[in-house]
Amino acid sequence: MSGHTEVISTQDTTGGLTVRRARLQVSAGPDADAEVASSSEKLTIGSAPGNDLVLSDSTVSRFHAELVRERGGYRLRDLESTNGTRVDHVRITDAYVVDGSTLTFGNTAVRFSLVAEQDVVPLHPEPRFGRLVGEGAVMRALFARLARLAVTDATVLIEGESGTGKELVAEALHQQSPRVSGPFVVVDCGSIPAELVESELFGHEKGAFTGATHERRGAFEAARGGTLFLDEIGELPLAVQPRLLRALERRQVKRVGADAFRSVDVRFLAATHRDLRAAVNRGEFREDLYFRLAVGMVRVPPLRSRLDDLPLLLRHLWEETFRTLGLSLRPYAPPSPETLRQLMSLPWRGNVRELRNFVERSVAMSGALATAFVQGSPSPSAEPALPSVRVDLPYKDAKEAWLVYFEETYLRQRLRTAGGNVSQMAREAEVDRAHVIKLLRKHAVR
Repeated sequence: MSGHTEVISTQDTTGGLTVRRARLQVSAGPDADAEVASSSEKLTIGSAPGNDLVLSDSTVSRFHAELVRERGGYRLRDLESTNGTRVDHVRITDAYVVDGSTLTFGNTAVRFSLVAEQDVVPLHPEPRFGRLVGEGAVMRALFARLARLAVTDATVLIEGESGTGKELVAEALHQQSPRVSGPFVVVDCGSIPAELVESELFGHEKGAFTGATHERRGAFEAARGGTLFLDEIGELPLAVQPRLLRALERRQVKRVGADAFRSVDVRFLAATHRDLRAAVNRGEFREDLYFRLAVGMVRVPPLRSRLDDLPLLLRHLWEETFRTLGLSLRPYAPPSPETLRQLMSLPWRGNVRELRNFVERSVAMSGALATAFVQGSPSPSAEPALPSVRVDLPYKDAKEAWLVYFEETYLRQRLRTAGGNVSQMAREAEVDRAHVIKLLRKHAVR
């Protein structure tokens, strides 16, 4: 990916974000002269009807590519298309584009340009939404969108890398909704054995299968009157997806082994760190289910794109960690300029979850945000710093600090030995794959 800086947005005096519109105009191909102009954060290109620029070219994939607005310019990503994406005749998978670039999708050429028209993107007045915090324009724009979605009953698909806080987004949408007095039910699709997914979602009758010794209501029924959140929905087996689609469309479910459908009144939220459109192209995710989920869409930005929030996040996580450990809050001492510089230079592939782990280790092992932890623990390529024994902590907390060190070190080395293959790692470690996934997420190990 090549770097490029283009001024496409400025914060105005009213607290909004003024954004220049981008235009995509077809210059060659079956849809010549078709165009779309928008200041949206994301524009999608493909042959499926739900794209922003719909192309009838048979060489264009259902979801071919996306154009994403970032602080430094517009970024074009190929969505694992069949015939590839090119920028000025160079094939790319991920690249910034400049005003006047020619983008090629299959046999269709499209001219990208920045136009004079501007739109104002509203920013949330507060630097927080639920348990989410952020004072920069990127997060405050997200908070404003969440505030608009929260008061509706629309299905929302939450996209974002692992560790960005997608579950916190779902929790905040529920807490700010008219359904706040109802249950908030979370199902992690990535940690359920494939053969039990239907039972987990829809429930089962007694005797429906071996081991079903009593009837059980599923997540849809448990969430009646409230919100059902399916985390990592991209892991949902293809065979179960038609039943989920029916449940979303009709708000009815049928337990495994039952004859009749039951009506359910739920608000549905889903999240994924995978690109579901690329999964549609590969035949791994149903296109109709994707569109049913994407009624409202939000993208949680990675930490590396909101580093201006780092000082606020460090203070917030510091206070949260003391509460979690049950310790008396120690006055927060901001990191030195050098420590902060090192923190801001890291890739943060584990995102806010990785940052939280760093703060927790600092508190548990030294009681301060120490440079040693910056050089070791937060880096995904380095091993955690060997902890000292905190005799000023209760026995349980001091022991937990050593357990964290053991788990993280073991997971990193095992995953590296397995070449990044989680299933192989679980087999070699003789640990259930679902539990391994939970531990990897807990420690932001990738």
